[in-house]
Amino acid sequence: MKIAVCIKQVPTREWQPRLTDDRTWIREADASFEMNEPDAYALEEALRLREQHGGEVVVCSAGPARVQQVIREALARGADRGVHVDDASLASADGFTVASALAHAMRDEAFDLVLTGLQSDDQGHAQTGVAIAELLGIPHSTIIMDVQIADGGVRVKRELEGGWFQWLTMPMPALLTIQSGINQLRYATLKGIMAAKKKEIRSAAPPQGAEAGQLPGLRIIGLSLPSKAKQTRLVSGPPAEAAAELVRLLRDEARAL
Repeated sequence: MKIAVCIKQVPTREWQPRLTDDRTWIREADASFEMNEPDAYALEEALRLREQHGGEVVVCSAGPARVQQVIREALARGADRGVHVDDASLASADGFTVASALAHAMRDEAFDLVLTGLQSDDQGHAQTGVAIAELLGIPHSTIIMDVQIADGGVRVKRELEGGWFQWLTMPMPALLTIQSGINQLRYATLKGIMAAKKKEIRSAAPPQGAEAGQLPGLRIIGLSLPSKAKQTRLVSGPPAEAAAELVRLLRDEARAL
C-alpha cells in the first residue's frame, strides 16, 4: 500500500509572534519552526498502517527551503522518502493554493491513501486536505479517529459533535484528515536520524498556468497580536439568585461549563 502524508512546517507554539512592517505575516527570520502537530498524528497513523499492511510512506510538503527540516524529521521517524514543492510564496498561501501545489506533485504517484492533519496550527482553516481530495478526484472523510484497511477499502471512525461518532466505509484511493490524539506519537531514534540522511527528497516545481488554479484565493489584509485584558464582574444578591446567575454566566458567556 502506498500512503502519502501531507505535513506542514509551522511556527513553534512557544515563540512569541513578531509581525512584518506591513502586518500581513510574521517575521520568519525571527521565528523557530516545527512540524504541525495534527500532521504528526497523520504521519504516525501512516507508519502504523505500513507496519500492518506493508508498502511505502511518502511525506509531502510545500514551502521554502526550510521545509526540508520537517521532511527530514518525518524521514527520521520512519517515512520512506519525501516530496518537496519548493516555493517560498507557499509559506503564507491559502489552503487552496497549497492544495493545488501538493496535488500537482502527487498526481502521478498514484497513492492508495492520502493522510493529512485535521488543520494547521498557524492558520487553522482545515481546508487543504479536502481541497487536495477534490483536485485529485478521490473521496475523502474528515476528523478521523480510527482507520482500518479491509476488503480493498478503508473503514474509518469520524468524530461528530456532542460526543457522537460515525463509521464509514470508503473505496481507495481516498483521503483522510486525522484528528490529533488518534495515536501515541513516536520520536526519531539515532538510527532513524542517520538513515534519514540517505533517504530521497524529490524536489517538485509548483504548478504553472491552469494547473495552479485560477480561483481568487485568500489574501491576508492584516494580522494583529492578541491583546491582554482583565474584566471583573460582581455577582450580588441573595445567595440562591447569585449562584444561579454565576452558573448562567459561566455557561453562556464564559462557556466554562
